[in-house]
Amino acid sequence: MSEHRPLLLRANRLLGSALIEHNLVKFEDLETANERLLEISATGDLRRSSVLSVLVDEKKVLREQDLLNCAVDEHTVGVVDLRSYEVPEDVKRGLDIGACWASWSVPYDKDEDFYFIATAYYLSPAVRAHWEKKLGKNLVWQATTMEIIAEFLDRVQTERDQAAKDAPKPKPAT
Repeated sequence: MSEHRPLLLRANRLLGSALIEHNLVKFEDLETANERLLEISATGDLRRSSVLSVLVDEKKVLREQDLLNCAVDEHTVGVVDLRSYEVPEDVKRGLDIGACWASWSVPYDKDEDFYFIATAYYLSPAVRAHWEKKLGKNLVWQATTMEIIAEFLDRVQTERDQAAKDAPKPKPAT
C-alpha cells in the first residue's frame, strides 16, 4: 500500500476536484467523502480506498452512470466492458495490480505502440499522468465501472495465485 499511497491520494483528490468542477457532487459531500477515504486508506485496503465508492455506495450522492456519461459526453471517451474481453496474457502478466487499484484503471490491450486502458477515474488528471508516464503517450482511454475494474483485477489475482500454487516446488537440498 505505501508504494501506491501517493498515487491513490492524488488520484482521489483530483477526481474529487473534477467531480465538483463538472457539478456532479457538492463540496460538502466531497469533504466528508475525503475524510472517510482517509479512514479507509489508513487500513491499507487499496480496493476500498476510493472517494468514488464512498460517494456512490456509502453517501449515495453520485450515480456512477452520471460520471460515465460525463466522460463520454464531455471528454469523448468510449466505454468498455472487460467482462467479455479476452485480455492478452502478456498484458495481464505485466500488470501492477497495486497501481491498478490505486488508480482504478487497467491497461487491457496493446496494439503496436498503443495501449488501451479501462478506467473508472478518467476525470482524474493524476491517473492519466501516471499511466502516460508508465506506458507512454499513445493511450486509448475507455471508461468503465468500478465493479468491472474490481472483477477484472480479482480475476487476474486469482489466476496469479493459482499459477503460483501450481508452480513446481523446489526440491529440498539433501
